[in-house]
Amino acid sequence: MIIGVPKEIKKHEYRVGMPPSHAVMYIEAGHRVLVEKSAGEGAGFTDSEYRQAGASIISDKKKLFVEAEMIIKVKEPLEEEYELFSEGQILFTYLHLAANKKLTKALLKKKVVGIAYETIQLADGSLPCLTPMSEIAGRLSVQEGAKYLEKAFGGRGVLLGGVPGVQRGRVTIIGGGVVGTNAAKIAVGIGADVTILDLLAKRLGYLDDIFGSKLQTLYSNHENIVKCLQTSDLVIGAVLVPGAKAPKLVNKAMLKYMQKGAVIVDVAVDQGGCFETTKPTSHDDPTFTVNGVVHYCVANMPGAVALTSTQALTSVTLPYGLKIASEGWQKAIENDPALKKGLNMVEGKLCYEAVADSLGLPFQEI
Repeated sequence: MIIGVPKEIKKHEYRVGMPPSHAVMYIEAGHRVLVEKSAGEGAGFTDSEYRQAGASIISDKKKLFVEAEMIIKVKEPLEEEYELFSEGQILFTYLHLAANKKLTKALLKKKVVGIAYETIQLADGSLPCLTPMSEIAGRLSVQEGAKYLEKAFGGRGVLLGGVPGVQRGRVTIIGGGVVGTNAAKIAVGIGADVTILDLLAKRLGYLDDIFGSKLQTLYSNHENIVKCLQTSDLVIGAVLVPGAKAPKLVNKAMLKYMQKGAVIVDVAVDQGGCFETTKPTSHDDPTFTVNGVVHYCVANMPGAVALTSTQALTSVTLPYGLKIASEGWQKAIENDPALKKGLNMVEGKLCYEAVADSLGLPFQEI
């Protein structure tokens, strides 16, 4: 199979879908790898390294798309890329379709085979290709939240870890999954006063076992969320419903309970966000303020640490990509139930139910 690795064009997206070391593995398996010129530079990989790995460097993005049978990316295609796709072409990337009807319709029209990293799901319910980016985003959420709490960035002027004799900063994390757990690790580690909310008693029990008295666990309900908003310096949205839009747990009216200069970091922004006031931002203009509350809603947070993120992401996507390339997508999903759940669309049909429900589009089982 001919594999195409284009350069990401989303603002300040420095990750790449395949490092040179993985290009070697595809080529050794009998495939051809085309890499767009300078695609890996943001993550620290040179064109020369790709050439040494056996890949071909392509200067013309359109030519790469014309020749490639499978496109391996990091982020969902942007509008200027829609017309580059062709019928039957495999797109293997993060798609996040539930929050993007325009993209979904464009890819359906092109009749691409859309396999989304974020919906590949193991029998135990875990999401192997989403987990590493969730870990990174969770850890970054506290790092970024702490920065924007500084007065110079519009925050309250609070040091999350505090100092002797002064109240520590209060952090509320809504969602106790991979993002929430990793956010808690960093928040606890820097000495903040941390509360984490989740719907599931089993998950809260697990978090209590892991962190003990270092943080407070609460059931996620309206009453508890409001109580936490009133005293929090930093609120992190870490809610995920696989493939679907994130539920809006904090509406605009609820911001009145928050202190002026408090910070919201919505890690669920790719799936529409769990705050009503969320709107996607970029690394060069990451925040906006609503009712005195600073919002950080960067839609590609892990792109800021491109080398770490690329290494973590491609390590988990590689086995699935090799299966698709070597077996063809039909046989690959037939042989791997986890990969089958990654199939979001084929032949112009939307075949992932949660996405269809979120967008109000017809679901067609394959």
